[in-house]
Amino acid sequence: MSFTHPTGTRGAKQPGRSTRFFNRLIARRARRTDGRTMGMSLLVLTTVGRKSGQPRENPVAYFAAPDGGWYIAASAAGAQANPAWYLNLAAHPDQVTVELAGRKVAVTARELHGTERTQAWQQITDESPGFHKYEQTTDREIPVIHLTPKP
Repeated sequence: MSFTHPTGTRGAKQPGRSTRFFNRLIARRARRTDGRTMGMSLLVLTTVGRKSGQPRENPVAYFAAPDGGWYIAASAAGAQANPAWYLNLAAHPDQVTVELAGRKVAVTARELHGTERTQAWQQITDESPGFHKYEQTTDREIPVIHLTPKP
């Protein structure tokens, strides 16, 4: 199954231009540190813009997957719409890199569904209970993405 999560009908305000500036600062900090910022483990997710074709960087909270990959949640802080990086992943799931702990890793992105998503979401909310608030703010199901390192 592919990237299929639709926009909701209610939710928090979509992050704006000031958030993009803040994201650049956080990404810079995540690169210089061990990736821990504001109490969460962050990676820098680089996608290819679905319209522009240009690289797009976003700091994203990550959670270790059992297979050595990472889970990320397209929460957009509980916004009605999915974040732009989710749409970029959907358009180019094989043109993704993550940067953490000073190293860049090429990955493949796959959206989780059904039991896989439920289990990963449980792990995410156990490790970072704030994601429950995002889930309650919006009526869309927050997509969970599994990033797997390429060989």
